[in-house]
Amino acid sequence: MSTPLTMPRLIADAWLGFILLWWIWALFNKKASRNVWRGKAWAMRLGIVALIFLAMQLERVSGLGRWLAHRAPVLLHPAPPWQWAGVALCLAGFLFAIWARLHLGGNWGMPMSLRQGHELVTSGPYAHVRHPIYTGLMLAGLGTVLALGVLWLPAVALAAVFFVSSARTEERMLCEQFPKTYPAYQARTRMLIPFVF
Repeated sequence: MSTPLTMPRLIADAWLGFILLWWIWALFNKKASRNVWRGKAWAMRLGIVALIFLAMQLERVSGLGRWLAHRAPVLLHPAPPWQWAGVALCLAGFLFAIWARLHLGGNWGMPMSLRQGHELVTSGPYAHVRHPIYTGLMLAGLGTVLALGVLWLPAVALAAVFFVSSARTEERMLCEQFPKTYPAYQARTRMLIPFVF
């Protein structure tokens, strides 16, 4: 007998599918020519994983989970319309990131790295924001919070800090590699949020 599909399972399956797709694509990249802050990047990733684990446990074992369940249950267990809006936002974020990844082709690499023969891509989703993969993942994170509740917010916030830090590091590298074209691209295109930031 199959297990019924719950909102946490639906969101977890969406993230798992996205991560598997990303790992498969990583096999077909150009070789890295430059990679910085490897230790810092791994520390941030481990921190995000730890916060995800904590969010999974807080509702069951903490006073905060019990307090929220009593005082503000909607923050802990959003109403179905909010949950489905979160699923839609999560999937939209994944689709935006996938569009960016497809458009970037072999130039994609791990955060804070450049590929051999790296080309500057400024079309497609890159015409709207300079780091659309990060934008898509942050949208997916916000969708996760809407679908599963406020206990997921610290993990999403830490991921956003990691993405902004990675984007700024990558921009310094890209300004060095494309000193004439990248500053002009920066001037006309927002970093992560169209028309805002």
